[in-house]
Amino acid sequence: MLKQYINLIRVSHWIKNSFVFVPLLFAELLFDIPSFLNVTLAFLGFSLVTSLVYVFNDYMDIEADRQHPKKKNRPLASGAISKTRAVIIMIILGVGALSLNFLFSAEFMLVLLAYVIVNIAYTLYFKTVVIVDLMCIAGGFMLRVLGGALVIDVYVSSWLILTTLFISLFLAVMKRRSELVSSGGAGSTRKVLKDYSIYFIDQISAISAAAVILSYAVYTVSPRTIEHFHTENLVYTTIFVVFGIFRYMFLVVKKSRGENAVEILITDVPTLMNLFFYVASVVYIIYLQA
Repeated sequence: MLKQYINLIRVSHWIKNSFVFVPLLFAELLFDIPSFLNVTLAFLGFSLVTSLVYVFNDYMDIEADRQHPKKKNRPLASGAISKTRAVIIMIILGVGALSLNFLFSAEFMLVLLAYVIVNIAYTLYFKTVVIVDLMCIAGGFMLRVLGGALVIDVYVSSWLILTTLFISLFLAVMKRRSELVSSGGAGSTRKVLKDYSIYFIDQISAISAAAVILSYAVYTVSPRTIEHFHTENLVYTTIFVVFGIFRYMFLVVKKSRGENAVEILITDVPTLMNLFFYVASVVYIIYLQA
């Protein structure tokens, strides 16, 4: 049963909340203990509310999930966990998130609330609206970055925000492509799929992929970035961003993966190595070389 509860709250998906550490890394505060602890607590706060949203989504989609070849094995869809217990779990997660109120500013709690509202609206309606469904997913990642910046009170570059927007949009589009292929284009497992096509999805993915690379590249060479870090060398980390985007597209298009971005991140060796070298390079350039 413990494994079922862990699957229900999607502990493995908490890795997505690592976006809250982005402002910490680029604000040169990664090794500042108080700042690191604040962001870690923010990570916990987002993990609680994201789990709450996942349970709510599964609760509302029980019947639809039972028609999906993989989602039918989820705890609620399979009947391993009852609806009553799912409600209790949601209450516990909500209370846990609210208990963090005394640790953070009202602004950060508003960000958490906005995240919950956007995702509940997504579950109830927006996930059936073409394009809007993608924007809701992208908005969730942007809120993570903003939340991470608020808890340590630092400025976040507009180009970094745009990079976050486009990379989350790219991941959402790739997820839709995988779902579209696995469903045969029928849209039986997700209603909004009937409004998409492989050709349309590929156009959006190409645009969002290019936007990720361009936004990040411009961020690394912007006068404010160079002045702040006292170096132009951050531009060389763009190669890792390019490889990561192309590798992900390869896995989705040629290997029919992509419905679960977390699975790719933790199981694909080239992706893991690329992420390691990217973070190591950024840390070296910002903290040791500058």
